[in-house]
Amino acid sequence: MSDVVLAPATRQLAMVRSGEISVSELAEAHIQQIARVNPQLNAFADFDADRVREQARRLDEMPEPRGPLHGLPVTVKSSIAVAGYRCEIGSLLHKDEIPDADACVVARLRAAGALLLGTTNCPEFLMAYETANLLHGRVHNPWDLDRTPGGSSGGESAAIAAGMSAGGLGSDSGGSVRVPAHFTGICSLKPTPGRIPGRGHLPPCVGPFATLGAIGPMARTAEDVALMFEALSGQDPIDPISPPMLYRERSLAELRSQRVGFFEDDGVIPVTPETRAAVRQAAEALRACGLDVVPFRPRALEAMRELWWKFFVQCGAMFYQPSIRGRHELLSPIFREFLGIAEASKPLTATTLLEAWAEMDIVRGRMLEEMQEYPVILSPVAAIPAFRHGERSWQIDGVPVLYLDALRYTQWWNTMGAPAAVVPVGCSREGLPIGVQIAARPNEDETALGVARLLDAAFGYRPPWIARG
Repeated sequence: MSDVVLAPATRQLAMVRSGEISVSELAEAHIQQIARVNPQLNAFADFDADRVREQARRLDEMPEPRGPLHGLPVTVKSSIAVAGYRCEIGSLLHKDEIPDADACVVARLRAAGALLLGTTNCPEFLMAYETANLLHGRVHNPWDLDRTPGGSSGGESAAIAAGMSAGGLGSDSGGSVRVPAHFTGICSLKPTPGRIPGRGHLPPCVGPFATLGAIGPMARTAEDVALMFEALSGQDPIDPISPPMLYRERSLAELRSQRVGFFEDDGVIPVTPETRAAVRQAAEALRACGLDVVPFRPRALEAMRELWWKFFVQCGAMFYQPSIRGRHELLSPIFREFLGIAEASKPLTATTLLEAWAEMDIVRGRMLEEMQEYPVILSPVAAIPAFRHGERSWQIDGVPVLYLDALRYTQWWNTMGAPAAVVPVGCSREGLPIGVQIAARPNEDETALGVARLLDAAFGYRPPWIARG
């Protein structure tokens, strides 16, 4: 059944609608794939085959009309509340915690008819680009078991890339749906915060994380990501940052009216030659589609990255202090590493934090001004492809590159509160996937998705070896 589980979500839905396959048969194909592959990848935090079968039976018995995702097997990152499933944020401090209510977006998944397979593994408290914790262990990349699928939505990306799930939900405050998509060769979107409601995410998307953070769809094709975004987006009336916007797909003519600026590196941290090649290939593919694509690197990038560091790294560590105080022996090495990085920075005072908050709006305004002429920005997702478990530094063009610097290419768009999509385009020397990133202005998610679909049609998903057995 590998052809079925590796088919795009749109194809799986069409098979169910036409009667070519029942929801129960589609569920069983995914259950078999999970049984075969997950012992090697360790992508799941909570999975029960009998519970999936019972859901599928009920969906098969459901009368018309049915939802747009009826019968689609999906997974959800274990930091997004799913009633009845473990939602432990990868931490012993939250061991066996099971929400009694769905996150807003999960309630929408159910209402759309999706089949919930289970929740997926993540690094403790989501603060890493590698997925490992003391609660469920390490997740492996389906392209190379010695490498990470990324973080913090690493279990989600591994499950989707390996055909254990047709699509799902991750979350992203610093690249956490984009880096895993890049590392495993799938597609994803970090939406504008609030376009997909964040209510029910753990920890809550509040304070600076209301700007930095967003729940985002992940799938093997950009069309599938767009399908999920359309089904799940829309205002949450009790979320103060959720805008009253309806989904509106962009036509090719509209996309051609948007000038695309692209850059191969940010002028601070070098990227691998294959990463440069992937960005160039993507730029040429968009030109072939009739888009105006020109070299352009925003001047505000470094200022946005510095602000991201203050709010994500330093404020993020501050947020967790009350809950972890006196309990450090229960924390995973990766989370303790994050705390050490934060502690090495100059402490934030009330004054510096207030100044940073004001500067955030000023810098975002500067970036918006630059994006008046270049409303779409094409760039790398990271300086490197998927790295080996535990690696924290690399040599690129003779330059030493450290861990958080190698992944800085996603962080600007969190500070910006802007949508950014990822599509697989290239390949590293080792045969690992390399994605490119498409960013657009805040609330122009459909533009980022439209450009992503053009690139996905030109390049797109390749199944890793483990997916086919």
